[in-house]
Amino acid sequence: MPIGELFILGFFGKTVPAWLREFAGRYGLGGVILFDYSCRTLQYDNNIESPDQMRRLCAEIAALPSGPMVFIDQEGGLVRRLKEDRGFAPLPSAKEFNHLALGQKRAILTASFAEMRQLGIHYDFTPVIDVNYNPDNPNIGGIKRSYSADIAEVEANALLASEVARAERIGLCLKHFPGIGGARVDSHQAFMDISDALAPEQEELFYSLAPKMFGDAVLVSHAIVRQWGGDQPMTLSAAGLGRLRRRLPDTLLITDDMQMQGLQKALGTREACLRSLKAGIDMLCIGNNLFDQEQEMAGIAECVADGLREGALSGSAVANSIVRIGSRKALLTA
Repeated sequence: MPIGELFILGFFGKTVPAWLREFAGRYGLGGVILFDYSCRTLQYDNNIESPDQMRRLCAEIAALPSGPMVFIDQEGGLVRRLKEDRGFAPLPSAKEFNHLALGQKRAILTASFAEMRQLGIHYDFTPVIDVNYNPDNPNIGGIKRSYSADIAEVEANALLASEVARAERIGLCLKHFPGIGGARVDSHQAFMDISDALAPEQEELFYSLAPKMFGDAVLVSHAIVRQWGGDQPMTLSAAGLGRLRRRLPDTLLITDDMQMQGLQKALGTREACLRSLKAGIDMLCIGNNLFDQEQEMAGIAECVADGLREGALSGSAVANSIVRIGSRKALLTA
């Protein structure tokens, strides 16, 4: 079983490193995630330098065994890996975008998604459909990542993004399930308990929008909802992921970065990955940017293989995940 399909991996540098080539050759590879900023060097010297360099890098990734997909966080504003000063199309923050006229919105999205397609990117981790329930949220409202506190405006912007993405053939991934707009802490630093901050209509928005998104994918946060899964974050919660899967049987479920500090303090990457797969996730995102675990990726894949051999992981569930991933590759990499 090509267990590497379950991974979206990041790496440091502007060309594909040897360890990633070896990983893809041995296990297959579902995807690669690209960054401009490096948390290792504290500089904008990671994967992205210019449009020409990006085209070469994406072609190099696409040529790896199993043809991995290229993922990127190109929301706009502060969360924008392709920046204007490097020669890429402008893209305002979600909050600013929400106040533009419809024609402006469509033109901006068309230019951005068309550029991504030309570069060789397949999936954009957007739109953010977290409703701006807490404007001081340090990771959402505080940095203008939410379109609005009005859920109807959030929905309208997401549907427009999907319409344009479908035309340009860029997959979209809704985030961050089950909705972290009301959180009070940054998920990069600690677990978020949103048990008292999650509105039912926010959860429902994921269920209604996901099948309408080109690429039909949802990024699952490390948020805790105690009434669903006790003290387990959503990425590790069989109850939380089961709730999501019952409503969205065909949607591709992807973790937020497994190197975020809440998971690291509690479990570490290897154990967290195994628990997430066991709970029902499809793809594990390991950015290798928050810190360097590049040489540990093969070991994590071997642990997954051991889990399958020993019955700790469900072979049929993993096979179903690989089918979902394969369908997105067929849709987006052709």
